[in-house]
Amino acid sequence: MTQTAPSAAATAKDDPGRRRLWMIMVLGALTAVAPLSIDMYLPALPSLAEDLGTGPVQTQLTLTACIVGLAIGQGVAGPLSDAFGRRRPLLIGMAAYAVASLLCVAAPTVETLIALRLVQGATGAAGIVIARAIVQDLYDGVAAAKFFALLMLVNGLAPILAPAVGGQLLRLMPWPGVFAVLAGIGVALFLASLAGLGETLPPGRRQTGGLRATAATFRTLVADRSFVGHGLASGLAFAAMFTYIAGSPFVLQDIYGLSPQAFSLVFGVNSVGIVAAGQVSGVLAGRVALRRLLGVGLAIVAAGAIGLLAVVLAGGGLYPVLTALFLVAAGQGLIGPNATALALSGRPPQVAGTASALLGVSQFALGGAAAPLAGIAGPDTAVPMALAIAALAFLAVAATASAARSRGTASLVSG
Repeated sequence: MTQTAPSAAATAKDDPGRRRLWMIMVLGALTAVAPLSIDMYLPALPSLAEDLGTGPVQTQLTLTACIVGLAIGQGVAGPLSDAFGRRRPLLIGMAAYAVASLLCVAAPTVETLIALRLVQGATGAAGIVIARAIVQDLYDGVAAAKFFALLMLVNGLAPILAPAVGGQLLRLMPWPGVFAVLAGIGVALFLASLAGLGETLPPGRRQTGGLRATAATFRTLVADRSFVGHGLASGLAFAAMFTYIAGSPFVLQDIYGLSPQAFSLVFGVNSVGIVAAGQVSGVLAGRVALRRLLGVGLAIVAAGAIGLLAVVLAGGGLYPVLTALFLVAAGQGLIGPNATALALSGRPPQVAGTASALLGVSQFALGGAAAPLAGIAGPDTAVPMALAIAALAFLAVAATASAARSRGTASLVSG
């Protein structure tokens, strides 16, 4: 573990009890901003499309806008946290997220909602990128992989609970009510961060030199084959997951006839698979090389992607599709912690935010680009979703192979 400030050390080492548990809960909740913002209103997509008089592609653009916002916001908030510390940009981001979520409630058209979702994602991104940077302030290598796996116990609840909560909310109120709930979550995250997170990047370790130094850091990271390879592997696998997220409401509800509540249950089961795989990863990290754990996760996703494509092309039934989608989802629990730890390992604290930002940008930019592909042929076929997931899984495997050939990887994967 790397100690970077008295408050950080006290949080992560000297006080391993309540304060550490609180930090895990708050950081886990911050990294759950993305699934909360996306998954909670997934069951409402068909009714949203009908209410706003639009089609599935335009409706899925509300997902894409949020994802693109999450990418842009991380690219801004990460470097800012290197220069000004973690706490101030985090609090500003969470306050702005609450306001943006509240404005979504009153969106009169799908175009307005798309624009507001972009802002919502950009502001909420601060929690995601800065939470990763805080972990890197405190841990490195295997210890970081274990801690990221612990965070999945918390942020893994979001995709389990969010669709179920969204489905139940639809019984009580129209779809704008989901965004009112998200605004309340934003307020809660702001207050939790204010009360429970200290500064982990003291002034003496912050990035100096302004935009010139930030640009130089970006160039260094982009030239690092290990960083780029592991970042792309994580981003492409993440994009496969987002394609599933964007396409599954229409595929499972419109084609296979699931109700919003049944869809929420299926989505929750898949999320349990992510959490379970993440905890297996945390237990095995240090005993099994991180690169090997990453490879197993990618193999699971690839198997699910190939199976999904085969079932869809053959006109198979609901249960084979659900099995394949479960594999695509569950493998993420092994990919996320290990790819992130491998990409960030060895980075000095003053660039952790920028490195975390690049990882986040790759994940959400790729996810935002891939998500609309799921509905490109309309709501009556699952073939585009299956093709996109299979292609992204193949590219993620290729990116990992490229990272494995880099000179810097060998010392990082021995566990």
